[in-house]
Amino acid sequence: MTKKDIVCSVADKLAVTQVQTKEIIQKTFDAIIETLVEDGRIELRNFGVFEVRHRKPRNARNPKTGEAVKVPAKCVVTFKPGKVMEAKVAALVNKKKADDGTVPY
Repeated sequence: MTKKDIVCSVADKLAVTQVQTKEIIQKTFDAIIETLVEDGRIELRNFGVFEVRHRKPRNARNPKTGEAVKVPAKCVVTFKPGKVMEAKVAALVNKKKADDGTVPY
């Protein structure tokens, strides 16, 4: 699913224009990014927690050549889903297993 798909879905459900919806969704994403930059963490109840974590520099190997490579320190954004999201995804996985005995994805 793309941002455009989300915009279309929300616009249809709320009976507003796609232009208005796109602006609202973009402002929401911008606010999340801004909060991560300023505070390093944002918690969205029933959805999850985004958090900036610092990774230490490390030594790695180029899998193609086997050559040692130094990976510099960096900041990464992690996401931990909330209980509601985890429950819904778990229900989807369990339903898929029950339907055909496989795991989605």
